Amino acid sequence: MDTQNTSARPPAQPRNGEKNHPSRGTRAYNRSGGVIHDNSHHTSRFTVIGNHLAQHAELSLLAIGLAVHIQSLPGGALIDIRTLAARFPEGKTRIAAALRELETHGYLRRTCERTSSGRVVTRTVSCNQPGRSGATTGPEPKPKAGRPARREGEPPRRALPAVPRPAYPAPDLLRSAVEVLAGLRRGDPRLLLSATDVDHLAPGVAAWLERELPPSAVHHALTADLPTEPLHRPAALLAHRLAAQLPPVPPFRAPAARDAVRHPLQNCDVCDHAFRGAEPGRCRDCATAPPGVHPSG
Repeated sequence: MDTQNTSARPPAQPRNGEKNHPSRGTRAYNRSGGVIHDNSHHTSRFTVIGNHLAQHAELSLLAIGLAVHIQSLPGGALIDIRTLAARFPEGKTRIAAALRELETHGYLRRTCERTSSGRVVTRTVSCNQPGRSGATTGPEPKPKAGRPARREGEPPRRALPAVPRPAYPAPDLLRSAVEVLAGLRRGDPRLLLSATDVDHLAPGVAAWLERELPPSAVHHALTADLPTEPLHRPAALLAHRLAAQLPPVPPFRAPAARDAVRHPLQNCDVCDHAFRGAEPGRCRDCATAPPGVHPSG
């Protein structure tokens, strides 16, 4: 049993130093192109973002970036269209479309509420993981008061026609819409609306204001060329006009480039400090100083 078989073939030597199957990661680094991450560990001022958002297959790049910005904000920060348009250069129309995308895919939840003072406000909840109902904080929204019960013998109420909806019902937008509706009766006493009518019509007026129309233009569109006979259902007439005459969304306008002209450096005639100005003279401090008072003294 101790005799060796001299006719047997020696065993084959493994290739690549006994690494017949190099890892995929090694082959990936040998290829040219592709991202290489140079990451460091964050210890402060960071936000955790899920790959379900960062690599979402249906959201636009603007919507993903806007969701990341919103999730990085502290609680109570304003995220209405006007605030976001002042912060970013994309404009109100594109930001409204991105917010609508986030609401469609569950990253934003919005509900309209009426406060005890009669103001209509929007409750906005940012959800970093859609589908998790326990992610919200604060008190639950109170249910809206419905229409009063119909009295016996009273004919059934006909539903009002549907009105357009704004892309993003920001609180200030809905407040402006309610003010427009409340002011209609001053132009025509027949347009006195109930609180229920205002709740139904306010989103339609907000959709007009969102298209960059001034409140005066919306007021004129709703009150011009009204019939002379009595208006039995003024809210229905207004709802029809809001839907039938809705103006188109304004085209996207790139932000105007800032003036890049820089005035040359001048020496102040009083303090001899350098300042930028179109003509020689005094710097701002010396020009605004009281007579006989040197700004540096």
